Amino acid sequence: MGLGAQKAQLIYSTILMQNWIVYGSELSPFTLKVLAMCRYKGLPYRFFPDQGSNLENMKIQLRKERLLRGQLPLTSPLMSAEDEFPLVPFLFGPKGENLYDSTAIAHWLDESAPLEFMRSPLIPTESAALNFAVSLIDEYADEFGLYLAHHNRWKFSAKSNNAGQRLSRELPVLVAPFRKKIDEFFSERQVRRLPYLFSVAPQGYTIKGLAEDRQPPHIDGFPATHDLLEEAFENLLEALEPILTKRSYLFGERVTLADMSLYGQLGMNLSDPEARAWIARIAPNTLEWLERMHSGDFIRSRTDYEIVLHEDLAPLLTEICRTFVPLMQQNLAAYNRFLSQGEKQFNEAAFEQGRCLYDGKINGLAFRHVAKSFQAKIWRVLQQQWYALPDLDRAELLPLLPHKHKLDKQF
Repeated sequence: MGLGAQKAQLIYSTILMQNWIVYGSELSPFTLKVLAMCRYKGLPYRFFPDQGSNLENMKIQLRKERLLRGQLPLTSPLMSAEDEFPLVPFLFGPKGENLYDSTAIAHWLDESAPLEFMRSPLIPTESAALNFAVSLIDEYADEFGLYLAHHNRWKFSAKSNNAGQRLSRELPVLVAPFRKKIDEFFSERQVRRLPYLFSVAPQGYTIKGLAEDRQPPHIDGFPATHDLLEEAFENLLEALEPILTKRSYLFGERVTLADMSLYGQLGMNLSDPEARAWIARIAPNTLEWLERMHSGDFIRSRTDYEIVLHEDLAPLLTEICRTFVPLMQQNLAAYNRFLSQGEKQFNEAAFEQGRCLYDGKINGLAFRHVAKSFQAKIWRVLQQQWYALPDLDRAELLPLLPHKHKLDKQF
């Protein structure tokens, strides 16, 4: 094919790809993750509902509803009874591609996206050890990092965040007369969801000058978890800072899914004044990395650069094994127990009904939570990935992980 034909084909492909749509909100850490991955991969897209007209948004909303009802096929991932559709994000393509779940979208971008050859894979192919480490950090960020980011917004930055206003501005012009109501409804909803997202205030806790419906909630019988979450957040920042002081990305000079996932969660707090100041105080280089990721600046990512399991990852993996691993273990045990008792309702619906609740501990600190089916599935997959590791790959990981003699019991 001649140079002119190649150029024409590239122009045609680019025009065709303009019909890709990321449906979500920048208030969602998972949307931030998907947006960053699409930018990195060079996948042209429009961001809905923010960039869509009223008519376009009506059409894409109908497409989403048909997908949720099973009237349209899913491109990725395969869905089981343990999975749930999110509110956002979704990735919709020009040839009927329908994708949800940010991690599944990363795999699809690596394996099937038309422009995937322009960037190195998000999921490493160099070794099974690297692949496992990236998967572990990815799931930690998505499942436990979410609790930290949500807590920071609605407790630590409760008086100063403008999340409700930002959401209302993202919506189509059609809803402009209702923006104040949308702001109030969304903010109240997010505060109400704090205990479901692991953040439970001590009894009698109040923030002076904050409206009653914005106060972080306490639930009778639930241990307070503010200290647990805030300790975990500081530990995470302290673990990331030495890595990102020396390297452009977590594993070296090449971005991976682990970077995208941690950015998605921590990037959510860039717009929350007190939470952002907290990051800047403890981890200024981490803040600079977050800002680069947020702006879509991946110029430092060298596609031919070899990434490695360096020793600076040890504190991060230790923190993951201190918080995320025991939470996933206890969730799976509770989920299996409730299943054996005939329970069929889990996750947020069960939480709202006071069902499928279990008591646990993380590093000696008590919590009460609801059994989550999708977290049980995630943990089983990680366990299978761990036990399938070749001996040499496992030996490469062991020096970076805590309690080496008990590791198999952990996973």
